[in-house]
Amino acid sequence: MRAGQFAIVAVIAVSLCGGTALAQGTQQNAPQTTPPKGDQSRELKNQEPGNSGAESPQTQNPQAPAGAEDPVNAMLGAWEFSDADHNRICHFTFRGEAASGGRRLDVDKNCAGLFPSTKNISGWALNNYGDLSLLDLHGQAVIELTQVESGMYDGFTPGEGRYVLQTAASAPVRLAEDLVGDWAIARGAGKPICTLTLVNSPANSPANSPAGSGALTLRLKAGCDPLVTRFNPSAWRLDQGELVLLSARGQSWQFVETDPDTWQRVPESADPILLTRQ
Repeated sequence: MRAGQFAIVAVIAVSLCGGTALAQGTQQNAPQTTPPKGDQSRELKNQEPGNSGAESPQTQNPQAPAGAEDPVNAMLGAWEFSDADHNRICHFTFRGEAASGGRRLDVDKNCAGLFPSTKNISGWALNNYGDLSLLDLHGQAVIELTQVESGMYDGFTPGEGRYVLQTAASAPVRLAEDLVGDWAIARGAGKPICTLTLVNSPANSPANSPAGSGALTLRLKAGCDPLVTRFNPSAWRLDQGELVLLSARGQSWQFVETDPDTWQRVPESADPILLTRQ
């Protein structure tokens, strides 16, 4: 065989062998599966020993700061409900027991006379924004209040004006010395029918009488109407925000503050009895 022919045959053989090897190498190096991408890749990485991952459950679901106050527990207890001028005042007690649409609310008996909209209120509820709803027996909102600061809410209705709700701890507290002095009893807007003096000294009453437990001295002045003389009060005291006049026979008249110088007898009647500072 001539040298030129031998060279041509050798080149063809090498080409055939190289193509076969290249095909086999390509088949051997081909990936068996598609590598995981995105979240799958991170999930596999997190499962590797000693690797906690870039994201943890605590990062994805942050918890409330330690010591944060529970909004429901913050509402429980005694609160004062009044108008913006603090002239009409009554009291609520927020409770944790379930009620229709929310939780139970106890409303003082004098509230309906001062704020008619509170007549059928028996429950309360907070929404996710901290707003407070006062609810009726059917769980329907009667009064809506917005938190203006810790321990204080306000609201408004066209018929009754602006409301202020504040914790009893932050509300002004009446002391016996605040009420000492002369007061007149009147029927509604009429003329006074009696004048009396509240004294900040223990009443001279038997210890076992209703007026004997923490009661203070009361003195009637001459010329009182028979309505008062028949009752014949001889002592007084403050009891859970109410001003109570007491007689030696065990009778009592309860008054609630409607403004700083006026108290109204409760329960309210068609002919209200007022106690007004002189």
